[in-house]
Amino acid sequence: MSAKLQQKEINNYYKMNVLKFGGTSVGSAERMKEVGKLILDGQQKIVVLSAMSGTTNTLVEISDYLYKQNIDGAIDVINSLEKKYLVVIKELFSTETYLEKGKALIKQHFDFLRSFASKTKIFTLFDEKIVLAEGELISTALVNDYLCETGIKSVLLPALDYMKTDKNNEPDMPFIEEHLGRILHDTKDAEIYITQGYICRNHYNEIDNLQRGGSDYTATIIGAAIHANEIQIWTDIDGMHNNDPRFVENTKPVTNLHFEEAAELAYFGAKILHPTCVLPAKQANIPVRLLNTMQPEAKGTLISTECRENTIEAVAAKDGITAIKIKSGRMLLAYGFMRKVFEIFERYQTAIDMITTSEVGVSVSIDNTKHLDEILNELKMFGTVTVDPDMVIICVVGDMNFENVGFQAKVINALKDIPIRMVSYGGSNYNISFLVKAEDKKKALNALSKHLF
Repeated sequence: MSAKLQQKEINNYYKMNVLKFGGTSVGSAERMKEVGKLILDGQQKIVVLSAMSGTTNTLVEISDYLYKQNIDGAIDVINSLEKKYLVVIKELFSTETYLEKGKALIKQHFDFLRSFASKTKIFTLFDEKIVLAEGELISTALVNDYLCETGIKSVLLPALDYMKTDKNNEPDMPFIEEHLGRILHDTKDAEIYITQGYICRNHYNEIDNLQRGGSDYTATIIGAAIHANEIQIWTDIDGMHNNDPRFVENTKPVTNLHFEEAAELAYFGAKILHPTCVLPAKQANIPVRLLNTMQPEAKGTLISTECRENTIEAVAAKDGITAIKIKSGRMLLAYGFMRKVFEIFERYQTAIDMITTSEVGVSVSIDNTKHLDEILNELKMFGTVTVDPDMVIICVVGDMNFENVGFQAKVINALKDIPIRMVSYGGSNYNISFLVKAEDKKKALNALSKHLF
């Protein structure tokens, strides 16, 4: 079957939903069983799972011991994690057959982890990525076996057989569509497909991971590859809220968001979704729904191409920001000045969040200070440089078209009692961003909530 015919078949027969469940949602045997109930509605679907909550952090800890060649430390942590999984399988499976199968599965994976604890072997970054993949491989195998034990025709889709990135570390969509299509064609009688989030193979066919957005990213890539009806991201929060509930009381989930609005909120602090995850769904025009496993009846948030006109939707905050101001008399009418400034940040692979300019200077904000000293040293060749650390970006998202008279004033008026270091407006039709001191963050979020909602 050719790749084009495979894709045509996917379009015709596999137009289903893709559901992603995070680590908390599969954090115990009880939660795994609840996920089983949520996905069994008679509709064929692909279910993307993260590692059990806490597992990836523990695998990072194991890797750290292995890097340091502390074999005893690594073995202790591996054995401790194995015991937790043995408790899980006792609670998950009800028949002797699947209990023994579960024990064999756990032994296989943890013997594999112990194989890295060799005193003669140098632990590498390549090894670490293989170790980190174990969390998703175990969780998906357990849930798949549980579904099979209950009589569901569930099939495990090995992500390492179809999820691949290209030489630029971006999803290799032609490869993904072809190989995923072949697996779906060969197993088209399945009721449920279970697959791993986060993990993939890179351009060199090595085991790797998607990093940005992890399992959410996997779900939207799969959704785009099969032209899904809908992509559902299930977490322990009932959608994207209109403000940060950790600092503001009585926040509410936003019912509908445009792709751009969701990306802005995600980038500027809304932890429920990574901004990168939105892109595959946006490009394929597939709606993304954010839902709560603890409250499955809640509406959640629907992200699509629809935008509610004349509406301010939400506020988010991004911590750990450093502002840099470059003041130079030579900037006035100086051709190439901005290019030279930006080349410095590019050289040190440091992204800029906000930027404002004037006749005699430019201010930018960054969240990565790894090469701050080197950047400042080079910037001083072009002018006087000042730095403001411990800043926060406050982002107000909604229909911010400049023709919506009064919206900008309403937002700025809400912050009238708070010192504002920078304002960014006009780069997007969906947000206004403010840079304030970290100590003013809570006050700013509450003021905006009071005035806007």
